Amino acid sequence: MVNILCFGDSNTFGTNPSGGRWQLHERWPGVLQELLGGDFRVMEEGLGGRTTVLDDELEGDKSGRRHLPMLLRSHRPLDLVIIMLGTNDMKHRFSMLPVDIAKGAAELGRIAERYDYGPAYPVPRVLLVSPIRIREGIEHSVYTGFTEDAAAVSGQLAPLYQKQADANNWLYFDAASVAAPSERDCLHMEKEDHRKLAEALSKIIVQCFDKGR
Repeated sequence: MVNILCFGDSNTFGTNPSGGRWQLHERWPGVLQELLGGDFRVMEEGLGGRTTVLDDELEGDKSGRRHLPMLLRSHRPLDLVIIMLGTNDMKHRFSMLPVDIAKGAAELGRIAERYDYGPAYPVPRVLLVSPIRIREGIEHSVYTGFTEDAAAVSGQLAPLYQKQADANNWLYFDAASVAAPSERDCLHMEKEDHRKLAEALSKIIVQCFDKGR
């Protein structure tokens, strides 16, 4: 069995733009499990507000750098770690440059590769996913912290993430190439976009692990 950890923020958690949470079979990790089938085990670890490496003094402990090691240990053995973070780094209070957001995401990939899993466990591969773009009008969304420049910043991330993935010999995918945020909140995916993302990722994963379906 191929064990996959999905490490992300509210779009991995499955926040519904109208409030609450999409059902398991509607959010992308759950759809991914359905598409991959019984030879794969997909574990979702999404947290609203999670950053790549930043401390958030307003929303509590949201640093991916602190969360990831614990999850790597608790979910062993792992064959693949999917990292899709960076959206919350674009909140105005952090004042992060796009290149630094990409570096923060890459730091998580390095943690996944260098973690001491123990002699009985494999070192997982990393799939770095640049997040969906933030929609214009985010400054009017019910989700606070973003100013109007966040949409432009999010549009610069994909090539920077790909550069980090290539430099580290990781798998890479641009989520914005198949999915977009809802017009309802400018930030979170509708269930149709969750499925589109899962379908795209499933193709990469099947090819990576050479599992026929």
